[in-house]
Amino acid sequence: MSNLFSSEKINTGRQVELDIAKALSIIFMIFLHVLMVVGAFENSITPTYNFIIGQVLGRPCAAPVFMFCMGVGVIYSRHSQWDKMIKRGIKLYLLGILVNIFEFFLPAYVCGTLLGKWNIFPTAGGLLLFCVDILAFAGLAFILMGILKKLELSNKWILIIAVIMSLIGSVFRLTDFGSDILNLFFANFIGSAGGFSAFPLFNWFIFPVSGIVWGSYFIRADDKGKFFRFWPIFIIISMIYFYFSSTLAMGVFSDDVHYYYFMTTLDALFCIIYAHGNIGLCYYLAKILPDSVNKAFGILSSNINNIYIAQWCFIPLAVIFIVYLVKGVVFTDLISAILAIFILILSTVFALYYKKLTIKN
Repeated sequence: MSNLFSSEKINTGRQVELDIAKALSIIFMIFLHVLMVVGAFENSITPTYNFIIGQVLGRPCAAPVFMFCMGVGVIYSRHSQWDKMIKRGIKLYLLGILVNIFEFFLPAYVCGTLLGKWNIFPTAGGLLLFCVDILAFAGLAFILMGILKKLELSNKWILIIAVIMSLIGSVFRLTDFGSDILNLFFANFIGSAGGFSAFPLFNWFIFPVSGIVWGSYFIRADDKGKFFRFWPIFIIISMIYFYFSSTLAMGVFSDDVHYYYFMTTLDALFCIIYAHGNIGLCYYLAKILPDSVNKAFGILSSNINNIYIAQWCFIPLAVIFIVYLVKGVVFTDLISAILAIFILILSTVFALYYKKLTIKN
């Protein structure tokens, strides 16, 4: 084991396998979000497409990998000072609130105005403005990581804290605190009742922390081929667990998405196992893919936050306008997939244009 890792940082700079893993995670999330929105309208989505996109690619293959790589990014960042992490966390949390406007409130108004359907997009009387989606979680995670870094805790102790938090989140998930306001407040930390959170801090903090620990070894790996040599086993083991845990109606693949959003520590462990296997697969894909494709993945990876924000600006409105303009439209697997590809391209163009504007200014 000691022969595998150098005392010095070796794998510095952009790592293609990490770019591919992050790019695939945002692609899968866009396909999932399109599926979620079209599912609220007239559709003929097949169980197979729903399972592949809605329960496999859109769940353990998406957000857990995204958050794991977020932690790895801390190891590679030149801005990982504790105060900069806290400032970044506040910015991400506020961006999460902005995204909620485009995900819930603007579509609810447009859908009600154009289609006369005011209940398609929930707002919970305005409370969903503070729904904890992936950016809000990332914000809370960066704030906490900044605080822990200020305290100068070692990676071992940060990991122990993350595991304890995950266990607490596992025990108290789906707790009803007696009112919407209390459920909304605790949704930042625990998967409370009321649908106010998709990524509560206690259940998901283990992913960026695991990414930090993993990244501290990865950056010193002498031979990445040896580091990833068992990647198929990692993927197979995790997928077997996901399948059989879902047969109990409480796993990551289960029909009730809350068991994914509020996953247990054991679920998280196998998602982390999968993340390693996923990045290993991406390492070997990078060797056989054309440079142009790897470069495209790199573009998606380096603009992933802005792409995520943009896709929630476009998906609900695109679906509403399609329903309004194409009378009697029925969303099929093919239409959903084509729309997801279109949103991916549009969101990427938007992100690149926004980046160009910010560089000029």
